Amino acid sequence: MGISVGSILPVPLMERPTDLELVPTDDPQPDVRSPHRGCPNMRANGSKTSMPLNDLITADAILPALRVKAKKSALQEMSERASAVSGLQAREIYDAVLQRERLGSTGVGNGIAIPHGKLTSCTRIFGVFARLERPIEFEALDGEPVDLMFLLVAPEAAGADHLKALARAARVLREPRIVAKLRATRDSSALFGVLTEMPTTNAA
Repeated sequence: MGISVGSILPVPLMERPTDLELVPTDDPQPDVRSPHRGCPNMRANGSKTSMPLNDLITADAILPALRVKAKKSALQEMSERASAVSGLQAREIYDAVLQRERLGSTGVGNGIAIPHGKLTSCTRIFGVFARLERPIEFEALDGEPVDLMFLLVAPEAAGADHLKALARAARVLREPRIVAKLRATRDSSALFGVLTEMPTTNAA
């Protein structure tokens, strides 16, 4: 169950197969026929703009040119950076993310992955972004290697807020304009600016 790349992004937002049903929506009457019902602003027509991620990520949580050869290495490096910006134990972050990954790959397609995990010691939801120098195998939904990763860490009891944050990250990373900018630069501050910039209009 997911949201396809392009007009619909196949992001596995659930901790369990049924958890996607719990994602809060700002649509009072979600289309029950839609495979992405309950996901805020994730309609197939793409009529709504993404919200910036400035409350989920900080400038020092960017890895602009990560050199890794495998999925576990990428998750380890991102867990180390998540530890540096949060004060949490890197090993705890890595174990939580890896445990979630064993339930199914968080590679959502189009070269993008959104690994995530919950920790009892975590007090706020936050993210780490990595642009990989070379794509790596990630067992993604479309079978393509991954070169853009947004790791999300949340408190154990985050519940709906965790799913909202995942949905927001997915919305940002489904936009071709944003993805193209992220892939075009190795500058950390520029990458941070792309992820946190306020959208202007939906006009092409």
